[in-house]
Amino acid sequence: MVPGTQMKMKEAAALLKTRLRPESEEDQKVVQKGLMLYRQGMVHHLKYVGGSIWASVQDVTPVRVYLNFPDPEDSSCTCPAYGFCRHRMAAFFQAYAEIGSVADWVDEWRRPAKESLQAEEWGLQKAKELMKSASGHEKGYTLWTDNFTRSFNEIMLGQGKPNPYVIASLLQTYLRGVRAGAPSSPEWRTLYELIGRIYGFKQLAALTGELEHNSSTVNRYYRYLFDSLEDEIDDGIHSLSVNSLPFDFDEYIEALKDESAGLIDTADLFEYERANLYRMLWSGLFKQNSWREEERERLEAFGEGKRTMAENVALAHHYYLARRDRELFDFLKKLNDTPLSFLFYWLEDLGRQGDNARLGAYIEYMAGQMRPALASMQNHQQARDFTRLALRTAAPFFRNGGREELYEKLLNASLPFSYIEYEDFLFEKGSYEKWGELFTYTSFEYFTVPNDRVKVLQKEAPEVLLPLLHQAADGLILQKNRSAYKQAVRLLKKLRAAYKKLKRTPEWEVYFDKLLEKNKRLRAFHAECERGKLIVEKE
Repeated sequence: MVPGTQMKMKEAAALLKTRLRPESEEDQKVVQKGLMLYRQGMVHHLKYVGGSIWASVQDVTPVRVYLNFPDPEDSSCTCPAYGFCRHRMAAFFQAYAEIGSVADWVDEWRRPAKESLQAEEWGLQKAKELMKSASGHEKGYTLWTDNFTRSFNEIMLGQGKPNPYVIASLLQTYLRGVRAGAPSSPEWRTLYELIGRIYGFKQLAALTGELEHNSSTVNRYYRYLFDSLEDEIDDGIHSLSVNSLPFDFDEYIEALKDESAGLIDTADLFEYERANLYRMLWSGLFKQNSWREEERERLEAFGEGKRTMAENVALAHHYYLARRDRELFDFLKKLNDTPLSFLFYWLEDLGRQGDNARLGAYIEYMAGQMRPALASMQNHQQARDFTRLALRTAAPFFRNGGREELYEKLLNASLPFSYIEYEDFLFEKGSYEKWGELFTYTSFEYFTVPNDRVKVLQKEAPEVLLPLLHQAADGLILQKNRSAYKQAVRLLKKLRAAYKKLKRTPEWEVYFDKLLEKNKRLRAFHAECERGKLIVEKE
């Protein structure tokens, strides 16, 4: 083994252990099949080259594998599989066997999945025990919430502090217990499960703080649980809101309302999820005007700079519910720490309602805030994803006859991250001159224009092609090789045709004379021009 490679190999082994997820069925197959190929002796010609290894793997079809250390995901394989494949896994095992036990590596990697299964089995047994003493069929808000809190804590903490990779299994066990303990009446069952899920949400957020899990740990193992809970809670709210509720529900709904402030008074890793759940409840369940006015006044009374981000979003939401849109926009403009993504909730809600007048005003506000919002993002991919979501969320407004110029304003404000959508919009609209300006602005080359669009431009707006063809031809000539000259001549012939269609042949002749003079030392280029009959036809 090359000196220094052993340490890099250990780093790679540790990194790969975190990148491949034992709870993922796809990753399980990669490890299992890679292990099989390794144990069957299918890895050959393993070589160390600098900080990497090369190997051949004999599968149904032989393949060549390249692995970089210390990051094995920076690798390649000649097989058609996407991502880290079984052949790369087998080559890794072959190399790792020189410094450690492959069996131990696999056991350690599988441990989270085993512990998760064991935790789930233990949790199910615990849930059955709790079921025997549960009082779900008895009514009373405090009785229910005490049961939910006790059940959550005993399932989650009954075996000590849980590892992050078992939390998802334990939460599902808690939720199964909620469903199993619900009253038999459909209306009461819906209410019971709704409150149980809200308590699960709150308890899980609090537990994360107690366990001191950081954002990367939460994102990797269980942030998605909050999204799932919100979806289920939203379904429950909808079920309750479309039916006439029994008077007996009033005390439960009011108690939930009184506790909703606790969702947003904490600044933690879940402020977005907290604000979103709060908005769901106040939009769909807490509909009394007096309640909403009282809550809005409570939030306003805190004063500027004394609210959490979630409380700021909550106050803005009460302006939204009261249709005080101008106040909402003015309020958001004063805030520096509230992401524009919080606006999507209102856009989607107004789109569902078909309220195009208000929706247009919200899109106008969003368009005005896009540039600073995109500038604050960490990388290009994040900005691109945000732009795509913003355009998709605003799409119903424009499909229903919304102002076209507003859509263009939003596209323009989102550049360069909206280039794909803006380019499509301008071309389909027939704004070829603007399309050409956009194309030049983004520094794309002529060769990236699809052939069908080139044909349309040749017919409808040949003048738009002129700067693109000039730029592309000049770039090819600068490469100073025969292949590039041939391509340049093909483009020059298209350029000549465009000038001819525009009845500007004299301009072409002046340009071509200067081009030949400028490149008079490039004999191969002149030869290609003669072969392409550019020079002959000129003479």
